[in-house]
Amino acid sequence: MFDNEEAVSGEQMLIRMGKLKELKAAGEDPFVHVTYDVDAYSADITDRFDETEGRTVSVAGRIMSKRGMGKVSFCDLQDNKGRIQLFTKIDKLGEENYEKWQRLDIGDIVGVTGVVFRTQRGEISVMTESYTLLSKALRPLPEKFHGLKDTDTRYRQRYVDLIVNPEVRTTFRKRSGIIRAVRKFLDDRGFLEVDTPILNTIPGGAAARPFITHHNTLDMDMYLRIAPELYLKRLIVGGFDKVYEMGRLFRNEGMSVKHNPEFTTMELYQAYTDYNGMMDITEELLAFCSQEVNGTTVIEYQGVEIDLTPPFRRVTMYELIKEETGVDFATIEDDDQAAVIARTKGIEVATGTAKGDIVNKFFEIFCEEKLIRPTFVCDYPVEVSPLTKRKPDSPELTERFELFIGGREYANAYSELNDPVDQRARFAAQIERREAGDDEANMMDEDFCQSLEYGMPPTGGLGIGIDRFIMLLTDSPSIRDVLLFPTMKPID
Repeated sequence: MFDNEEAVSGEQMLIRMGKLKELKAAGEDPFVHVTYDVDAYSADITDRFDETEGRTVSVAGRIMSKRGMGKVSFCDLQDNKGRIQLFTKIDKLGEENYEKWQRLDIGDIVGVTGVVFRTQRGEISVMTESYTLLSKALRPLPEKFHGLKDTDTRYRQRYVDLIVNPEVRTTFRKRSGIIRAVRKFLDDRGFLEVDTPILNTIPGGAAARPFITHHNTLDMDMYLRIAPELYLKRLIVGGFDKVYEMGRLFRNEGMSVKHNPEFTTMELYQAYTDYNGMMDITEELLAFCSQEVNGTTVIEYQGVEIDLTPPFRRVTMYELIKEETGVDFATIEDDDQAAVIARTKGIEVATGTAKGDIVNKFFEIFCEEKLIRPTFVCDYPVEVSPLTKRKPDSPELTERFELFIGGREYANAYSELNDPVDQRARFAAQIERREAGDDEANMMDEDFCQSLEYGMPPTGGLGIGIDRFIMLLTDSPSIRDVLLFPTMKPID
């Protein structure tokens, strides 16, 4: 079937190439530079028909369908805002121009001037008075009644996906709106948007495997950033009280419906607050963005209703694990005892595994996917939180939370560690992990430790995965549905 479709497409391309050759021979090359003054768009015409009826307009876009072969024809023109019907008559264009109009193909891009009216069947249309062929489509669009449905092809050929699937354009308009809403929320609260390096000498700020590149002039390996955190905290040291950055991160990890090697995040840091303040700002931000783009804080994601109205549930990791498994890690004092309990629950752990790592495994296995309504999971073990301030009354834990919705993580936040001695010791522990084979462990960042020695005020930090957030607000099942050009392995 696929080979037959390719053959048909090839035949149509030959026919269209012949038409292009004829146009060029007649001095009507559609690819010669032409401007066209557009003064109206489809949605504006239909939404304000009372104002536009009887008015002469100039529209431009792509021909998506054609009907009629006699002295009258109809076609659907798709522009930046939607579609509108064009009504074309031979006595309006003249016989020669009408014959040329009829030879146009689906996919061709035209500019049309005409009068807005309503047909006898009640459809708002433009009566064609003149037209200009602005670009010739040499490759036919997918079969009109089925469109482009194969997801692999859609992601590889996003340009075709956007042409034939209007709902995809809606998703990416929403994406832009969500990003604008995030910026508006933060700007209105006095945060300063900044830019930090993408090329790093040390891959810091997260537990992730980096992409490595080489700087020829300096003759040194560098890393695409896995997080902007350590640079943003340097700015807090420098005296900016509220900063944020929205941009791309790069992690050389697995790919799934939740993960793409390059993705967009927003990180913010605020002096003189802690992770409780970050919980407040997180739930307010999510509710604000949902209201801005969807007009409500109650949404549906993959058939499940989710209420983003603050306040969200707040619960500790220990409490969740106890709810789901009956194991109370608050009463377990050493690593060996934690390992024994883990094995009784069917979790294999290596000799010497720290209690904090076992706690994290329990959470991931028994709790994470059950967190459907918005939930702040608080107080993570220090072993998995190398950049986070310890809890004063429980030094084995840190003042950290992650936000889970629908079984997925959407945000990660800390009371930032500002003790330079503790920070250096945490980095040293991470180096031991790296030497033991953990290639996602942090490296020592001497300059960052030095910055803390100048003094960093108490600070709250927050990171939100923007792509996942957009998935949530657009009811998209895969991260590839909200990335215009997701990473794909070449076919060849």
